[in-house]
Order: sequence, then structure tokens, then C-alpha cells
Amino acid sequence: MQRPLVLFDLDNTLVDRRGALVDWAAEFTDRHGLENEERAYVLDMVDERAYPSTFDVIRSRYRLPMSADELWRAYCTDIAAMVSCPTAVLDGLDELRAASWRVGVATNGAVDIQRAKLRATGISERVDGVFVSEEVDARKPQTRHFALAAARCGTVLGDGGWMVGDNPVNDIGGGRSAGLRTIWIGNGRSWPLADPGPDHVVPHARAAIDLLLLHSADRTRTTA
Repeated sequence: MQRPLVLFDLDNTLVDRRGALVDWAAEFTDRHGLENEERAYVLDMVDERAYPSTFDVIRSRYRLPMSADELWRAYCTDIAAMVSCPTAVLDGLDELRAASWRVGVATNGAVDIQRAKLRATGISERVDGVFVSEEVDARKPQTRHFALAAARCGTVLGDGGWMVGDNPVNDIGGGRSAGLRTIWIGNGRSWPLADPGPDHVVPHARAAIDLLLLHSADRTRTTA
């Protein structure tokens, strides 16, 4: 029987990026002696997505003595230390692979920071493949992004599979366009777009894993 594929988004799906950024912005402004009022600006600069060029802007605004590259490398180290993946989710990734799933991560962002988070949380050693958009400039929701992520897991989109993520457009819309079934991580939100919605809505990544494990158990019974 063919191994099914599931791709997970990273930020605010497997790890709490949003909470880590709030903590980082507070620490950054304190470390550099900035006024508390600047915290919101710094957070806004990295909130959607941070790249080395982001720190050119921050450095210039506050006339910081270190280089933008030094600020970027410190950011990667700090965020990797601040994010975490719940033990139940890490265990769930192991359970999926034990149940013969191909498990991958499909994430937008810069390679340095995304790979650092994957290593620090232990996710990288629990998945079959990872694709980060900056590697070849293929961003979700582009179908090419999902195809490359599937290839990293040793399969192709034509064999079907699932996409799990928190972003309605990048993860769910993009996954559907790529021919994948979708699970939306609501994080306490209601689905914000018009139909069609995701195949399933769950509150967090562990619930998505449990649903996939149930799906594979049902599939095994029907093909036995």
C-alpha cells in the first residue's frame, strides 16, 4: 500500500511563532535601550516575515552600531531558542511516520531562520523532508512550492495527500489548488473566507495529527 503524504506548515501550526515574536521584540528593545513605544514598530517589522534586509531598516532607524548581518544572525539564534513544539505534536509526528505516512514541512520564509527553528525544536529529525520557499523562490500558495515539498518527501503531488496549516490562502487555498486535501488550524478563529473551506477545521496541530491517524486506520481497514 502506498504511503500517504502530509505536509505541515511551520509557523503558528507546528510552532508558536506569534508568541515568540512578542517575547523577542520586548527583549530586543530592552537590549538596545529603545523606548517601550518602539516595541510595536519592531514587532510589526518582523511580524509577517523577516529577512536579512529587514534588519537593514531596523539598524538605520535606530542607528545601531552592529551590522545588519549581525542583527540577523542574533535574531535567528534568539527566535530558535524561544520557539517550541509541544511534546504531544512531536510524538504525533513520530506516530504518523510509524503509521507509514510521509511527513513533510512546507514553509515560506528565509532558510536560515526556518532551518534553525526546525533543528532547535526537534522537528527536523521527525519528518521525511523540508522545503523552505527561499531555497528556489517558490512561495505558498504557488503549486510549485507544494510539488517541491512533496519531492523532498520522496513522492509527487499526483499521488495525493494532505496540507495542514493556519493560513487560509497560503496553506488551505494553495494546498487545494495543488490537489491536496486540507486541514485548517483555527487557533481560536472562525474560517474567514467564502466557500470552499478546508476539508476539516481543528484547533491545533495535535488534533490534525489525530484526525490523520484515524483516517489512515480507516483506510487500512477498508483495504484489508
